[in-house]
Amino acid sequence: MASHVPLSMAIQGMAVTQGIRDHAFVTGTSPAMRSFERMMADIACTDIPVLVAGESGTGKEEVAVRIHRLSRRQAEPFVKMICAALTAEFFDEILRAPQEAAGAASSAWQGTVFFDEVSELESLCQVKLLHSLPDGDAVPNLRCLRARIVSATSQDLDEEVRQGRFRKELYYRLKGVYLRLPPLRERKEDIPALVEFFLAKHSALLGRPRPTVNLRTLETMQEYSWPGNIRELENVVKKVVAVGDESVAVADLDPSAAAGARPVTPAEKLSLKKTAREASRHAERELILQVLTRMHWNRKRAAQELQISYKALLYKLKQMGLDSAETP
Repeated sequence: MASHVPLSMAIQGMAVTQGIRDHAFVTGTSPAMRSFERMMADIACTDIPVLVAGESGTGKEEVAVRIHRLSRRQAEPFVKMICAALTAEFFDEILRAPQEAAGAASSAWQGTVFFDEVSELESLCQVKLLHSLPDGDAVPNLRCLRARIVSATSQDLDEEVRQGRFRKELYYRLKGVYLRLPPLRERKEDIPALVEFFLAKHSALLGRPRPTVNLRTLETMQEYSWPGNIRELENVVKKVVAVGDESVAVADLDPSAAAGARPVTPAEKLSLKKTAREASRHAERELILQVLTRMHWNRKRAAQELQISYKALLYKLKQMGLDSAETP
């Protein structure tokens, strides 16, 4: 987000209107999710800063919205900040908003501010954010953010602090309460209910009859490791609704399947070039997911490791169906 964008327009673009997000990502009956839900409900009614940690695609933004809706600030706006896009100049504008803005823009800073992927915040922006947070029980001055702060990260911030990439003081200030959102592979018992939810959701959105999935498909989903987490699961279910053939939609999830290969029917012509392209796409997908997992889904570092540009990686993620509003 460039610094020349008018603040009023920026606030309007960042405010999440109540009711446009669903919360299927954070529901479930697994022990891990029941424990998570209890802790989230306990801290939502306070003003303690919350740091939500979890792999990409686990639903960290949905957790932030849920905390906002359960809080005393639920009638106020929810404002999302994409940290990788913030500049020091724009940050100065943000911090002036509580003093200078009026009307709806001013009220935005009385609600909840969500810092998405806070590990990607530039060093100077980290300093500015640190100085904008109230210091303990001291009465906040005009330069302090009076909103509830919820941050999210897919990185190990302890390691980022040790490496000098993230300010220790800011880390401890944001980590009032630490919530770890479990990846889908740790809560596979929630998969059937999530599949049912996404089937209903995307059937309604696409105007298609609601399909069913058979037991073998659910078993395949249970066996898969889901490196893209619930975001990847939703994309697969959406594909089931769109193509109307669950076997095609889950073909890439079968661990016993060859690298992108499928049986050739008599009506088809063998094509070495086509087979090579399919194998290459499958291998590229596996490599990208392996590197992203190893880099804890830090897209900038993954792009460097893969020796491609950041934009090229985002384009490939979009092709793979792993792009989302959370991707900067």
